[in-house]
Amino acid sequence: MPCRCGCRSTIRDELTESLVCSNCYTVLEFDNYVAHTGGISGPTGTNIHIGYAGTGSLYSYKDKKIFQANALIHEYTSSLKISNSESEVTSMIDEITDGEFGDGDWFHVLIGACSYVVMRRDKKFLPAAEVAEVVRCDVYELGRMIARVVKFLKLTLPEVSIAGLFERELNNYTNFNDVDENKKERMMKQGIFLVNCAVKWFLTTGRRPLPVVAAVMAFVAELNGVESLKIEDAAKNVRAVVSTTKSRYKELLAALVNVAQVLPWGKDVSVKNVVKYAPFIIRYMELKSIEVPGGGGEGVENFDIDDVVHECLQKVAAYGDDENNFNGDWRYFEGGNRSYFTGSSNGNDGDNLKLSHECLSLIYTTFANEVDVHKLEGKHGKLHVRKSRGPELHAYEDWWSGKSELSKKLLLKQILEKEVGLDMTPPSYIAGCKAIERRRQKINAAKVRINKIMYPSCTLSDGGDNFNPSEVRCAGKKRKRKPCSEIDWEDFVIEALLLHRVKEEDIEKGHYRALLGLHVFNSGMI
Repeated sequence: MPCRCGCRSTIRDELTESLVCSNCYTVLEFDNYVAHTGGISGPTGTNIHIGYAGTGSLYSYKDKKIFQANALIHEYTSSLKISNSESEVTSMIDEITDGEFGDGDWFHVLIGACSYVVMRRDKKFLPAAEVAEVVRCDVYELGRMIARVVKFLKLTLPEVSIAGLFERELNNYTNFNDVDENKKERMMKQGIFLVNCAVKWFLTTGRRPLPVVAAVMAFVAELNGVESLKIEDAAKNVRAVVSTTKSRYKELLAALVNVAQVLPWGKDVSVKNVVKYAPFIIRYMELKSIEVPGGGGEGVENFDIDDVVHECLQKVAAYGDDENNFNGDWRYFEGGNRSYFTGSSNGNDGDNLKLSHECLSLIYTTFANEVDVHKLEGKHGKLHVRKSRGPELHAYEDWWSGKSELSKKLLLKQILEKEVGLDMTPPSYIAGCKAIERRRQKINAAKVRINKIMYPSCTLSDGGDNFNPSEVRCAGKKRKRKPCSEIDWEDFVIEALLLHRVKEEDIEKGHYRALLGLHVFNSGMI
């Protein structure tokens, strides 16, 4: 600020230590200015120092930051229903940030990552999708933060238990309040059994586990007659995509159909009616899982094969040799002559029958369920049989025993050691091989189209490299309202990559966006 004389140069007076003008020696007023507010006795101004919040604040900047961070941690842990682990999450964040904590969007993601790591370390179950929804971030961003936390703390996390996720999601489903506790416990064990079977069938390999959990929830609910849980509700409850959940549901049904093919009536089972046959299929899978490798097992010790055959033959001999009586049960036998079952009850030579213990158990159980016991006690003693091509869902009420170890939460190694009657190749691997083959056909078709343009004379004279793109289109999924001969965006992308001399092995992997960014847009030739 210049002096009244117009000079801008000032000096400090040695006696008064005031600033004065170097030209006219006028004392500058602003040097000793004191602002008075509210009269003579009013409060004076307050100097704002770095690190303090302002007038009347008792907290420093760091204290306020830590206070807000703890409040945010409490909010998120309460939303995730893990308030018991709030202190562990706080101590983990304190160790990572050296007690500084933090503020900003990255700190929200860090809280979610530490919450997930703490629950996973304690062998508790907290889906990453649920954490990402609470902290309002992308699941991939959360995954990267989880990886950084694990690497920084040098932790070794246990493997994810999909059966534990199923147990958590089924317990948290709110529409099960009116369901009987015994039925709910029954559904829990059946669901864990099917989830472990899905893991053994590699339905979760290369996929997200939550759609499989939702698919099993919907299947178990339909199997037990719980109409309050549909597949859309299950997908919404576990935060999974509905279309993906339906795909996993179809794969589960297809796997059960494949298991049923070894049973005598397996040819009658399809994806549409597999729920009707599911009690018998699951019972068979349960017996196979109990069976000790190499023969014998806990399931075999529960009954005597000779007694079962003898009792079945006694029932046939007692109720007569009616033609209709053998039509329903004769399909269970692989060999032998029908004459063994006629005549007196002394035909109990089970050695002449080629029967497995599973078939014998199924014969007796199905025979007992199809016979109306009350009508058998009538005067005429005639056999009354319910006409049906296969077993009914409600005719076999005691099909679930829950004695298999697959009804418990097991490690992956323990699950793979069990036998459930079916070994499958991972569907994700099969789908990947089909996708690579489809892309290879598209690459060949694109090369033919490029050669026709670059060397038209050679193509016309040769006449041997005619490749119809409709073969590629018709080999894949059916596209609605689109002719098979039409070239889509994928063909144009493949042509562009081939023109930029990208290796065919890289194109077959299908990472088009990365390849375009690496070879096309950064190559200098567009």
